Amino acid sequence: MKFLRRIHLYLGVLYAPLLLFFLGTGWYQVLNPDRLKSPSEAETWVQKFRVIHTDQIYPRDNTLGKFASPTLFQWLVYGMSAALILATIVGLVLAFRSVKPRWPVWLALGLGILLPILTLWFGSAR
Repeated sequence: MKFLRRIHLYLGVLYAPLLLFFLGTGWYQVLNPDRLKSPSEAETWVQKFRVIHTDQIYPRDNTLGKFASPTLFQWLVYGMSAALILATIVGLVLAFRSVKPRWPVWLALGLGILLPILTLWFGSAR
C-alpha cells in the first residue's frame, strides 16, 4: 500500500500543473466555443493558451516561418495521459482498500459513470 500511495502521489504531483492547464483551457472552450481560424490570430494570452490546448503549439507570428512542430508537446501529453490513467487506477485501488464499508466507494464510482452518460443522453434528446 505504501508503494501504491507513493506512485499515486508522485504521478499526481508531476502532472498536476499540465492537468490543471488542460482543465482550465478546456473549461474556457466550453464557455467560449468560437475557435480561431488560424493559430496566428491568437492575440491575448487566453487565446494563446487555447491554441496550445487545441493545436499543441505556442502561436507565434509568421515572421519566424512555419509554426513549430507539436511533436514534443504531444509526447508530453501522451505521457501525462498514461500516467493519469495509472494514477486513477491506483487511486481506485486505494479507495477500495482503505475504506470499510466499501458501498460508498461503489456508489461514488457508479455515479461517476452514470452521471456523464445521463447528462449526454438527456442533453441530446432535445
